[in-house]
Amino acid sequence: MCCRYYMELSPELRPIVEEMNRSPLVRRFQEMTAVMTSGEIRPTNVVPVIASNRNGERAVFPMKWGFSVPGRPLLINARAETAGEKVMFREAWKAHRCIVPASWYYEWEHRVRNDGKKETGEKYMIQPSGSAVAWMCGLYRIEEGLPAFVVLTREAEEGIRFIHDRMPLMLPEEQVGEWIRPGAEANLLLALAKKEMVFEKAG
Repeated sequence: MCCRYYMELSPELRPIVEEMNRSPLVRRFQEMTAVMTSGEIRPTNVVPVIASNRNGERAVFPMKWGFSVPGRPLLINARAETAGEKVMFREAWKAHRCIVPASWYYEWEHRVRNDGKKETGEKYMIQPSGSAVAWMCGLYRIEEGLPAFVVLTREAEEGIRFIHDRMPLMLPEEQVGEWIRPGAEANLLLALAKKEMVFEKAG
């Protein structure tokens, strides 16, 4: 968790995709893989991500989902509660924060059977109540000259805990600029996370 999300070319997300497509990094990524602009997004996909540019201004860049670590599985998530302390994420927490825009994210219900074994149940679409976009918080770093990101997670709100005990950290749109601002106190923004979610079973 979170290991899938969806991007619609909605009026809210289309300008973000168009800005990404103007980035010179798109051509560099396209030499190796496709750059996703809509549809179901999976780890290793290259997608639009909002971050500060070298001048500290908001910009959109293509980034690969997942940190590559030799000898370990791809890292796609980081716990918001401890990311600022972990060697793997500490520098990014301080200076390389980003926002991953999505229409919604997917989660599979995690159930415990009568014999104690875990099993995967229904697939759900989840997004913040009253918002057309899920502004998911992330961290990024440069790998072999190109940016890669992870999605930050937090404890799930009570209303969706039956699906999974973790969820992406999502902020209101008006806090996007502050989250990516160099020098911002990320810990102070955690209390502003979106809490009320709406969900339905994915078709």
